[in-house]
Amino acid sequence: MTTQSSTLRAALLAATVLSITGALSPMVTSPAKAFFGRIVYDPTNYVQNVLTAARTLEQINNQIKSLQNEAQMLINQARDLASLPYSSLQQLQQSVQKTQALLSQAQNIAFDVQQIDQIFEQKYGSVSLSASDQELIADARTRWQNTVGGLQDAMRVQAGVVENIETNRAQMSALIGQSQNAAGALQATQAGNQLLALQAQQLADLTAVIAANGRAQALTEAERTAAAEQGREQRRRFLTPGSGYQPGNARMFNNGN
Repeated sequence: MTTQSSTLRAALLAATVLSITGALSPMVTSPAKAFFGRIVYDPTNYVQNVLTAARTLEQINNQIKSLQNEAQMLINQARDLASLPYSSLQQLQQSVQKTQALLSQAQNIAFDVQQIDQIFEQKYGSVSLSASDQELIADARTRWQNTVGGLQDAMRVQAGVVENIETNRAQMSALIGQSQNAAGALQATQAGNQLLALQAQQLADLTAVIAANGRAQALTEAERTAAAEQGREQRRRFLTPGSGYQPGNARMFNNGN
């Protein structure tokens, strides 16, 4: 029963009683009283009781509505505080670890500052004037191997990042679905945070590709520079005056003599 219908019924009942009382008023000079055994009926008192009951019923209905609103508010708060039942953290961590593993497998020259400084000082610095021709050839071969290894490492990182694209696509689709179907504010926020984590993982893959490509390009340029320096040293040695040509005995045919 709603508040409006209850109030209407009470008002109609009061009006009916008042109309009956008004119709009987010319016939009596004092409040009409009917005796049924020991029960005394007072119309005025009855109307007041009915109105009091109607007001009480209206207050009760208002209290019920207030309790319903509070209950709905608590339900909404519970929804807002509910955690997202989905997590992409494990898949994202696996993708990052896969890219890190490819970077850690860098051949010959790792992504280590101290190792890079040491190798560049030994193999890419100034050519030693006291080094033998065999040592110069060995150093040139080492630099060539470093360059080839850097190019191969860059292509491996690129391939690994491409393989992560499908995993990222599946995670993005799942997270968008979770965000659209979020029951409350917390679930929507958590889904958004995981989407940001996915973007961070993609940026990490992009950073890895740039680093691997930059490493390969740096090794190529370093080899070219070192080769030019070594070429100047070998030309200097070739042009440096030495003991010259010394004639010797030559035998073209073995005639047994």
